Amino acid sequence: MGWCHGSKMHYLCNDRGGVLTFCLTGANVDDRDRRVWSVLSKDLFGKVFADRGYISKGLFEDMFDRGIHIVHGLKANMKNKLMPMWDKIMLRKRYVIECINHLLKDKANLVHSRHRSLHNFIINFCSALMAYSFFDNKPQALLVKIEKDDRQLTIF
Repeated sequence: MGWCHGSKMHYLCNDRGGVLTFCLTGANVDDRDRRVWSVLSKDLFGKVFADRGYISKGLFEDMFDRGIHIVHGLKANMKNKLMPMWDKIMLRKRYVIECINHLLKDKANLVHSRHRSLHNFIINFCSALMAYSFFDNKPQALLVKIEKDDRQLTIF
């Protein structure tokens, strides 16, 4: 048929697995789109830990001017840059987002390919988010305790 009616959910979560805000777009919208980030970062400040799909110099500068520091990993063709140890540790906590994706797709039945109308799609989407908010087994980032001796750095 040649038609694609896909969608993409962009969301921000905290370290306790709670979804703070989300933005629903078409499948052809780029992750670095300024309209998406204007919705996601409306009342946000501090550091945001993202994956490599959000690497953009213009987006980084725009968010930094608004008080938001986007921390992300490096792609294979990028030069290595210095990063604080705490930021490196927090980038490894990506499993929280992957666990949320798993719970939304498999347990809350977010993925549904038989939508006959836009209303049915929106109702299924909202009901999946509401069901997730009542889950008791939300993923949580493990606490990180850092002890610094004279010669070594130990991470628990």
